[in-house]
Amino acid sequence: MANTFRSTHVLMLLVMAWVKSARGSELTENDVTVDPPENLRVSDSGRLGYLDITWNPPASLMTMTMCNIQYQLEYLDTFKNTWAVLRTSGRSYSAEFDLTKEVRVRAYTLLNGLCTNNVLQRSENYTALIQKPASSGLTGTEAKDFECVYHNMEWVECSWTRSPQTPLDAQQNLYFWYKPLEQAAECPEYILSGGIRSSCRFTGNSLPEFSDIIFCVNGSSPEGPLKATFTSLQIQNHLKPATTDKLHLQTSSDEQLELLWENPVERLPGYCLEWEVEHAQDKPDGTTMLGVIHTTQTTLKLLPTLSEDRNCYKVRSKLSKYCADKSLWSDWSHERCYPAVEEVAPKPKSDLLPVYVCIAAAFVLLLAVPLCVWASTKMNKSREEKKLKSLITNLVAKTFRGQNVCNDTMI
Repeated sequence: MANTFRSTHVLMLLVMAWVKSARGSELTENDVTVDPPENLRVSDSGRLGYLDITWNPPASLMTMTMCNIQYQLEYLDTFKNTWAVLRTSGRSYSAEFDLTKEVRVRAYTLLNGLCTNNVLQRSENYTALIQKPASSGLTGTEAKDFECVYHNMEWVECSWTRSPQTPLDAQQNLYFWYKPLEQAAECPEYILSGGIRSSCRFTGNSLPEFSDIIFCVNGSSPEGPLKATFTSLQIQNHLKPATTDKLHLQTSSDEQLELLWENPVERLPGYCLEWEVEHAQDKPDGTTMLGVIHTTQTTLKLLPTLSEDRNCYKVRSKLSKYCADKSLWSDWSHERCYPAVEEVAPKPKSDLLPVYVCIAAAFVLLLAVPLCVWASTKMNKSREEKKLKSLITNLVAKTFRGQNVCNDTMI
């Protein structure tokens, strides 16, 4: 029995020696030292913060032929303020960064294969890189409140506001970049507000959907360059549908109200939009109850028409979560009510000009009559005075002529 055990033990030792000789001089799991990558670099090729990250494998693993070498790259997403992690067998990667913030990157080496008994090993240490942002630009002059709106999938408008510290004579510029543009491009159509650039309009399909687009607003002034701001977004997440203008409220055969409307975004299938219906119910006592109904359909069964209340409805829409990460609500549609209020045609306004003319004429007449009477009286009085004066003059003349005759006679 002891001889049998001894023979088995010897056989096992022989097998282990053969396996080790078959592997040659390959290291075992406990003998492998996994070093981090070397020469980690970040370079900017003028794509508004879309930077190239490169590295080299560790020198200690250059002769490893029986192992698979991969890398774990981690970088701080400065737009989301979270760490992004990925694994790759390559030696380069490109990612978006906000150039006004620190660029933080670190890399590990991953080893797997016969040299580690097919157990994945990661280097204990990592190679790190921290790149400080450029400090160029006047302090406090960066653009504020940058946002883009994708209007009904027809055109995009990106707007911003000036900082109070921005010089009045400064000129601001908008640049953008996305794959596969080789270099950044400038806004195709600036919109002015008070003679100052405040937004940029992109018509048609000049910006791609479901693609990261980097925007940069910078500028210059006689005092020096303005501080730049960077934003990364996908335009389908900023879609604002058009206002629904075809809204109908009717009664169905079962004496219920039925609300119907149409999709304002022709390029989108119906399931890509969700709807919000606002219901205002006016009670006979003068009170109003408000409610909101959410639906994915473009038709809605409502209250029976037998109610004495007056019910009014309006709708708005936005992109659903199945077609975009987020969206903007459209403006509210016009209101439709039941029972409808008959529009009374406004009474034509009477022309008061003739009335005013008559009043003015009457006023003038009232002033003119006394004036005429006074003038006539004065003229009559003047005539009588003239007649009396003439009569007296004639009488005096005759009297003096009579005296002269008598005197002559007596002499």
